[in-house]
Amino acid sequence: MKIKKKRIELDFDNKEKIVLVGKALSSDIRLDILNLLINKSVNISEIAGTFQIPLSSAALHVKVLEEAGMITATEQPGVRGAQKVCGIAFEDIYFNAFRHKMDRDNIKVYHFPMGIGNYYNCRVNERCGIISEHSYLGVEDSPYGFYSENRQEAQLIWLASGYLEYRFPNYMLKKDKVKELSFSFEVCSEAPGYQNDWPSDITVWVNEREVATIYSKGDFGGRRGHLNPDWWSDTMTQYGVLKNITVNDQGCFQDLLKTSDETMNTLGICDGYYISFQIGVKSDAKNLGGMNLFGEKFGDFAQGIIMSVQMDSSEEDEPEAEEEF
Repeated sequence: MKIKKKRIELDFDNKEKIVLVGKALSSDIRLDILNLLINKSVNISEIAGTFQIPLSSAALHVKVLEEAGMITATEQPGVRGAQKVCGIAFEDIYFNAFRHKMDRDNIKVYHFPMGIGNYYNCRVNERCGIISEHSYLGVEDSPYGFYSENRQEAQLIWLASGYLEYRFPNYMLKKDKVKELSFSFEVCSEAPGYQNDWPSDITVWVNEREVATIYSKGDFGGRRGHLNPDWWSDTMTQYGVLKNITVNDQGCFQDLLKTSDETMNTLGICDGYYISFQIGVKSDAKNLGGMNLFGEKFGDFAQGIIMSVQMDSSEEDEPEAEEEF
C-alpha cells in the first residue's frame, strides 16, 4: 500500500497536536512500530505477533499513532474478514516555536543597521572611551573623542554613566501595518580592565520614554572576543551579551520578559520623522556599573545596533523600501 508522506508541523497555536505527537513518541513500543512501518505496511495482527503483545494492546498503540497523524490504518478485505493495514504517514516533524509570534505568509521584516558611532546625541562623564577598529579616537577617559570628526568609525564605546541617542528612520512605517519593533545590540558593564562580576543597570529609552532596564552581570573578559583586533589588550573588556528590546501592542519586552506597558501607540512609533533610541546608565542607578557598547568588529557579534520592523504585507500597498538598509 503506497502512502503519501507528509511533514508534521507543530506550533504553539495548536497545543493539542503537540500533546498528541508527544504522547505517540513517549512509548518505546510505539517507536518500534514506527520503525517497522518505515520499511513495510503491516496489519495489526502482524504488529502484535512481531512484538509479542496482545492484539488489544497493538490496536491501542495503533490508535494513538493514528490520532497523532503519524500512521494510517486502512481497512482492507482479508482471508478472515476485514483487517486494518497500517502504514507510515509522515516523513519528518517540524516544530516552529515562533509560529505563534509571526505568520510568515503575511509578515515582512525590515532591518535598519546603525553603527554605534552614528549617535545623534550623547552625554558622558570623564570615565569614558571610544575606539575604532585600529586605534583610540581622541583621548581615553575624556569626552573629547565622542565629538571626533571620525566618530562614525567607532567599534567600542564605554561610559560610567550617561547615554547615547540614535535616531532611526520611520518614513516607511504605517500605523495600520506595523506589528512589532525591536532593537538588538551587544552590551555589558564597564569596569577598570574587566571584571566578570561587576553588575550594572543599563537603561533603554524609546522616543524619550523608559522601556527597559537591562541587568548586566559584569564586564566580560578572560577570553578574547571573537571579533577583536589583535592590538586590543587581553586585560581589557572582550565581549558582551546580545540583547533584544521588543515593542508591540502588548507592551515592551527584554528577551521576551515584559518590562513596560508602553506600546507602539503610546510611544508614537509612527509619529514624527524618526524613532529615538537611547541607551545608557542613570547616575542614580542601583547598580552603577557603567556600559560597554560593541560595534560589528568588536566583541562576539558582527553588528552594531539593529532596528527590525515587522509589517503586515497582506495588503497590496507594500512600503517602498528595501529589505535591508
